[in-house]
Amino acid sequence: MPITVFGIRHHGPGSSRSLVAALENLKPDAILVEGPPDGADVLALAGKEKMHPPVAMLIYRPEEPGQAVFYPFTIFSPEWQAVQYGLRNQIPVRFMDLPQAVQLAQRAALAEEMARKLEAGEELEAPAVEEKTEPEEVEVQQDPLGYLARAAGFEDGERWWEYLVEGRKENRAGIFEAVLEMMTALREERDASGEVPPLVEQQREASMRQIIRDAEKDGFENIAVVCGAWHAPALVKMPAKKADADLLKGLPKVKVAATWIPWTNDRLATSSGYGAGVRSPGWYAHLWENPEDAVVQWMARAARLLREEDLEASAAHVIEAVRLAETLAMMRGRPMPGLDELNEASRSVFCYGSDLPMRIIARRLVVGEVLGTVPDETPLMPFHQDLQRLQNALRLKPEATARTLELDLRNSKNSLDLDRSHLLHRLTLLEIPWGRLGSTYGKGTFREVWTLEWKPELAVAVMEAARWGNTVEDAAVQWARAEAKQTHSLAALTELIDLAILADLDAVTGDLVTRLQSLSALSSDVSELMSSLPGLVGVMRYGNVRKSEVEQIGPVVDGLVTRICVGLAPACSGLADEAARDMFTQLNNTDKAIRLLAMDEHTSEWTGAIRKVAENCNTPLLQGRAARILLDNKDDQPEDTARRMGLALSRGTLPEVAGAWVEGFLHGSGLLLVYDETLWGLINGWLAGVTDEAFIQLLPLLRRTFSTFPAGERKQISLRFSHHSGATQTEEIYDSGQVEQMLPLLEKLLGLNDEKSVSDGQ
Repeated sequence: MPITVFGIRHHGPGSSRSLVAALENLKPDAILVEGPPDGADVLALAGKEKMHPPVAMLIYRPEEPGQAVFYPFTIFSPEWQAVQYGLRNQIPVRFMDLPQAVQLAQRAALAEEMARKLEAGEELEAPAVEEKTEPEEVEVQQDPLGYLARAAGFEDGERWWEYLVEGRKENRAGIFEAVLEMMTALREERDASGEVPPLVEQQREASMRQIIRDAEKDGFENIAVVCGAWHAPALVKMPAKKADADLLKGLPKVKVAATWIPWTNDRLATSSGYGAGVRSPGWYAHLWENPEDAVVQWMARAARLLREEDLEASAAHVIEAVRLAETLAMMRGRPMPGLDELNEASRSVFCYGSDLPMRIIARRLVVGEVLGTVPDETPLMPFHQDLQRLQNALRLKPEATARTLELDLRNSKNSLDLDRSHLLHRLTLLEIPWGRLGSTYGKGTFREVWTLEWKPELAVAVMEAARWGNTVEDAAVQWARAEAKQTHSLAALTELIDLAILADLDAVTGDLVTRLQSLSALSSDVSELMSSLPGLVGVMRYGNVRKSEVEQIGPVVDGLVTRICVGLAPACSGLADEAARDMFTQLNNTDKAIRLLAMDEHTSEWTGAIRKVAENCNTPLLQGRAARILLDNKDDQPEDTARRMGLALSRGTLPEVAGAWVEGFLHGSGLLLVYDETLWGLINGWLAGVTDEAFIQLLPLLRRTFSTFPAGERKQISLRFSHHSGATQTEEIYDSGQVEQMLPLLEKLLGLNDEKSVSDGQ
């Protein structure tokens, strides 16, 4: 028979071992493997010495790199072993499937049609569903292995397949006949139910059959066909050639390219969302590499891993765990322990019933932290080549495991850390999140802490970034320049300037500053001007640490500060609650920025503007905040602040207005109430004079204010009230009876009703 079909389960070591044995027995003269025909030009790279799985073949549209498809392979994938067998024995190997040039074109056409309908306001059609379709019938097509597994009493298809195939040491070539028989029965049941196969499935199988016919036409007489088990029956009984030709006639196509990229075990796992994934790629790789003593070696690896984490795991533990796993397998009628038995034995013996150490085993062993490699001759875009050159030069090797990188940017003798920072910021700007910037030590950017983790999907981000330039620096410059042209927000443009300076993009910084000057000159929104100032001040204050030129930002900052100070008082007046709270935040941030700038001229301008708000603003929240800013910056003396507070909290002021003033003044810190006797007396006197009805109305606002105080400050306030209620030193100032009457109100104010008593200091 010229054609032998092997139905396999993607990524199964048992299938792989049986397949290799069957191929050695068959000795085919051609091997056809389910996979993208578009990758024919790079298929031979799979046999190179530096090609180490897990890897993935990447098919993408050069003009739209974001439209791409991955085909993952690992060492225990049957398809990978079939390819390796063919390359090793110099047997022609071809991929067979519906080309991605067609499938990507179909997806693009569908997306365009949906976009057209949405734009035209047309209603999108929902997929048709047969009303009388039984759930079991749908499962046959969507999850054939799961359907069989449940019939056999297993929870899911993977556990059943592991029991039937993966866990068996011996090579059983007859397994393929059994799989073919099962799949044939399932497909016949599906067809008998009237269920119509999806069109794309029909087209894929028609394309596979056409490729088989082409191989026969080319003179091959002993062809091995390796495909997913579900497709096997459709390739054994071939329909008329014309029927397949009609299915494939006139299909659209787009231009595609192919390459290989490193892959990781966690992206092979089902938990990643990969449709053909397995729950335990690390365990399956172990089964492939250790067919004879898999259980003993697994337990030894688990013990070694736990010892690395300073957990107890001796040789005696290993022996006991192996015995327990084998006993569990025997009780369950299984030929050898599977992953379930190994996990249960490990949890009992190594982890003493705890799930916490098992998380380490699950992450490091069951899934595995492995990143594959591809040979140097793998086709790469110039951008990707430049990125690899920089990674090598800066000694930043991509790794699947997350690791922390600390950079000291002040090291003048060695610019390696600074160059690393520039690269990581450039990649962040290009939306290639290889590194995540974490906390820094102290103020400024003297030190950076990055978390680096290379994920396979970053390969697509790299391709998308490549359209901006042939080097990382050029691409980042062009991206920033294009982003600036379409940005109309001062805050967003300020953030872009900050990122450009962090990334050392001097070639574009001047253009960005010019764009910022143009936007700020046209903007009359004081709040927007204020939102852009802190970022620019941070760049001016700390940018020189990175040896970046930031002097050109100075004139922009000067203009912004002047315009903010001129328009601040009018911008703070007559605001509704939500707008007032937004301006409240802007006041705080702008004050910090100007104090950080530490320029006398700007500080004087700002103080004058804040004083106008404190004296004349008709928005009490902002008026109170302005008074607090003047006090904190020592621009007002305590007696001046007491005068302002006395006016704001006078009996003629509406309680809600006075409450808003207090909220603005006290927000975020209650220390003034603890240490300033004058302010304490003013607040206390105001609260004592508020009627019960007015206090109930004020209570939500006041509780919101006091809830912003740190727990320690709230404790000191409560202790001070307790002290005043019984201490003779304060009897000259306070009436003890009046203080005791206020204690219940104070408990409501501080939200202490549901906590411990005031005397406990909570």
